[in-house]
Amino acid sequence: MTITLIVLALMMAVFVGWLFSQSINVRPWIAETSRARPLPRIIPPSVTAPRVGLVVFLAVVTSVFALSISAYIMRMEMGTDWRSVPEPGLLWLNTGVLVLASVALQTAWHAAKHGKRPLLRRTLVAGGILTVAFVIGQLVVWRQLSAAGYYMTANPANAFFYLLTALHALHLLGGLVAWGRALNKLYGGAELARVRAGVELCAVYWHFLLLVWAVLFGLVLTT
Repeated sequence: MTITLIVLALMMAVFVGWLFSQSINVRPWIAETSRARPLPRIIPPSVTAPRVGLVVFLAVVTSVFALSISAYIMRMEMGTDWRSVPEPGLLWLNTGVLVLASVALQTAWHAAKHGKRPLLRRTLVAGGILTVAFVIGQLVVWRQLSAAGYYMTANPANAFFYLLTALHALHLLGGLVAWGRALNKLYGGAELARVRAGVELCAVYWHFLLLVWAVLFGLVLTT
């Protein structure tokens, strides 16, 4: 349990570090070519409200998953009634699909920063489609396990497997709301500067959920 919590804490540290790394190249002390000297900025311009909001939200999500994983491990160690759930091969395929979704959104973020609208459109759409495919794949896994007799109420391990994977899928579905807003702006003809921030936050959020899934999948495989 301690190792799992340390991993989740390191994940949050990485994303907080990402936020502040955006401010490294900001040099407000350099004078602009104007007569009036601007007042120094206390808060770097790269530290925006959406970025801060995302970091706060990720901290909450990390806490939720950390508590859930802690409960999983504690319940596993409580008695002899724990029967591990088999790992369907489809989980590996689903993991690959989620990796591709994360890569697609990272490419979309890169395209938005460099003004490549066609590439942004293709990769942003691909990221959403792959995410939906991952969630559908998880539903298929649940149906396979249920058909094999691994019902939620049959064993504590079953219940926790469904809980953790459903919790992860719900966070991805929630992310699709932000993805849909960015896509709507893009197809509505908005300037890339207006779309870029939304794509950036989506990419970071998907990378985070990919790391969370890696922890959950590793937990299932090892326990």
